[in-house]
Formats: sequence, C-alpha cells, structure tokens
Amino acid sequence: MTEPVIPDGVTGSVLSPDLRPAAEALFGDRLDTATRYVELLATDGVVRGLIGPREAPRLWDRHLLNCAAVAELISPSATVVDVGSGAGLPGIVLAVARPDISVILVEPLARRTAFLEEAVAALGLTGQVTVVRGRAEEQIGQLSADVVTARAVAPLDRLAGWCLPLASLGGRLLALKGMSAAEEIVEHGDAVARLGGGTAVIHQCGVGLIDPPTTVVEIVREREVVPKTAKPSRRAGRGGRRR
Repeated sequence: MTEPVIPDGVTGSVLSPDLRPAAEALFGDRLDTATRYVELLATDGVVRGLIGPREAPRLWDRHLLNCAAVAELISPSATVVDVGSGAGLPGIVLAVARPDISVILVEPLARRTAFLEEAVAALGLTGQVTVVRGRAEEQIGQLSADVVTARAVAPLDRLAGWCLPLASLGGRLLALKGMSAAEEIVEHGDAVARLGGGTAVIHQCGVGLIDPPTTVVEIVREREVVPKTAKPSRRAGRGGRRR
C-alpha cells in the first residue's frame, strides 16, 4: 500500500479516553490492529472517497465500535459474508474483533475492492479475510455462510432478497439498522417471509459499552428460496474464494 496522504484536520484515528474502555473490551489484544484500520480510513479512505471528511472525526464511535458490537451475535468459528462492504464496515471490523471467524467481503466497485484488498494485506488479515468483487446476487449459488451482514445497504425487503440466499439453511442475516428498524420489519415482513426468512428480531448490541447501542435486525433463513438461475452452492470457508 502506498503511504497515505493525511488530509488537513483529520483526527479520526485518535481514540479518546472516554471511548478506550469500550474499544479495549471489543477488540482485546487486537486494539492496535483496529487503530491501524482507523488510520487507513481517516487517510486513504477519505482521499479515495470511501469515507466522507465529516465522518473522519467520528470513526471510532460511529463506525468502529458500532460495528464491533455486532460480534456478540456471531457464533465461534463462524463464516461471515459481508454484503456491500464498501470500506470494510462491518466486515473488516468484525474480522479484527473476532480472529476466530472467517470473513468474505463482497463489493461490486473496483475502487472499493482495491482499498479492501490493500487494507486486508496491511492489517495482516490475509488468511482470515477474502475480498470478492461482484454484486450479492451474482454470488447466489457460489457462497454460503453462517452469517450474512450488511450495513446501510438497502431497505429490508431488497436486503433480504440479496442476502438470505447467501446464508446457509438455518443461517442468519444480521442487518445493521437505525431507528427505522421496527417500521421496516412491519412494512417488509411479508416480503421477507416469501424469501424464506423467519420472523425478524431486533437486537441492541453493545449495551453498557457504547451509547447508543447498535440496532441489528436478525432474520433466520428458514426455507430455501433460490432463483432458478443460481448455481449449486458451496460453503464459504477460511481462505475461501478469491478474485
């Protein structure tokens, strides 16, 4: 990775004393790795248009800790597919917080996948994290994981259509949502059911550690509803598919 250019006034990589206890609890002995990732986001991420300059000062509280809190919902040694990974949120964050899981970052845009590949290498996550360039619907029949994550990607009905087919039967979609989570569940419940999903459940993650907690909508894939054009699936594992 080339030496990042630090934009004027960007201080997002600084972990404030009031956030340090939560960061230490969520990242443990990988806090230094999380710090390096924040530095990449605050420099290269801003310069390359993956992170807005106004977001840089809030990287720790609004992005890193918010994403890392979701790790409490992921079982040991799980395989995770992160859809629309962008700059690696939440996929890279979860990989740093949970060294026992394997993560595949699915992202269609070339400039973003280039950043993700560079970040994975720079953070020493190559054996744990794989980057796949493509749309989620193109991976149906190619990837199957215990957990599929998505953050600020789309409304719940479209999200379920893209993500549920990537989860194994009994696997889960974990969608990071905001205050509209309950409304989306009511509005899109029928569509989720038609896609093979069970009743959506709202979780508040990081209670007692971060304020506000992270709102996550969990949907279990109860039935197989796969497009006829999809290819036979194979399980995504550690050091899985690479492009």
